[in-house]
Amino acid sequence: MNRYTNIRQLGDGTYGSVILGRSLESGELVAIKKMKRKFYSWEECMNLREVKSLKKLNHANVIKLKEVIRENDHLYFIFEYMKENLYQLMKDRTRLFPESTVRNIMFQILQGLAFIHKHGFFHRDMKPENLLCMGPELVKIADFGLAREIRSRPPYTDYVSTRWYRAPEVLLRSTSYSSPIDQWAVGCIMAELYTLRPLFPGSSEIDTIFKICQVLGTPKKNDWPEAYQLASAMNFRWPQCVPSNLKTLIPNASPEAIHLMTDLLQWDPKKRPASAQALRYSYFHVGQALGTPQQILEQGRPQLSRVPLQAPLQSQQMQQQPLLLKPQTRQETENANLLSYQMKPKVGRRRWGHGTGHLKGEDWDDYEETDLTSISTLGKSNFSTQKSRQGEDALSR
Repeated sequence: MNRYTNIRQLGDGTYGSVILGRSLESGELVAIKKMKRKFYSWEECMNLREVKSLKKLNHANVIKLKEVIRENDHLYFIFEYMKENLYQLMKDRTRLFPESTVRNIMFQILQGLAFIHKHGFFHRDMKPENLLCMGPELVKIADFGLAREIRSRPPYTDYVSTRWYRAPEVLLRSTSYSSPIDQWAVGCIMAELYTLRPLFPGSSEIDTIFKICQVLGTPKKNDWPEAYQLASAMNFRWPQCVPSNLKTLIPNASPEAIHLMTDLLQWDPKKRPASAQALRYSYFHVGQALGTPQQILEQGRPQLSRVPLQAPLQSQQMQQQPLLLKPQTRQETENANLLSYQMKPKVGRRRWGHGTGHLKGEDWDDYEETDLTSISTLGKSNFSTQKSRQGEDALSR
């Protein structure tokens, strides 16, 4: 570690701390992740999931692990430095992102995820804090501490991913889930990019299930039979909810965006499009240069997200897709105007490198016959979103 100098601490969590450092040889800024537990052999280090996955993943939208160092039984990961994460980028916004910016962020996330899945891994903890950014122009998937190989055999840990981005099959304690749980999380992240608010901010696992039902409607037995098998095993009775219109909840999203989000947020994991398939949706084919700044430079076209006015972009999209779009009604225009207010910062979330413990059974083990009056509903939360951020992460190794 004498080849690096420490500048300042970026974060501290259960499993390790992250320090901003600089290479004495190249002068390059790096993020140094120091693990808190000790490692007494090199083999022990190489067996870590984070190392095993990142050794095999070299992609423009996946964080680069530059070096692994074991010194005096301490383990250090040397990563490329990214100045912020997607949560911080959203928190600092005072205006909504134009759709061209959301589209390019989503394109990069799905590009990285398609590469990860193609190489036999699924992430299991996709959330804004684990997407590192250099502004909205460059996004990379990070924190592979929970990653698993797709070919590995179930059962898996039932508590994975942060609750607000946790797929229904995991909330219902399935142990045979796979890469579609990442697709669900990406759908949640996409909705949050449009509104700067989480789509399913449940105060507990059961509250998260209810919030999903209030948006998607109660799943039908013939649509996803496993849902009722899992619920029956837990003595859980489904609430009866009718689906909400995503366009009403996210009025600034185009019909193509709503189509993609709807498919990513399917109850049945088998019905969610894989990342490579999602990239072929019409949402990404509107004549906009997409990808990292380097990829856009190579395409030789300007990035539409640089255009300061959103209205011409919406008009342009209507011209390009006349059969898919309908004129905006007065009500939709009023809904869109409501979203132009000053967004309040969200606080209490953890930065990259942070981890949390999760006491197994903290939500479901106390579940009895559900009292609908105790569950928060859309538009009427029975808890503070900001305050709940601190207790919202629920991870296990």
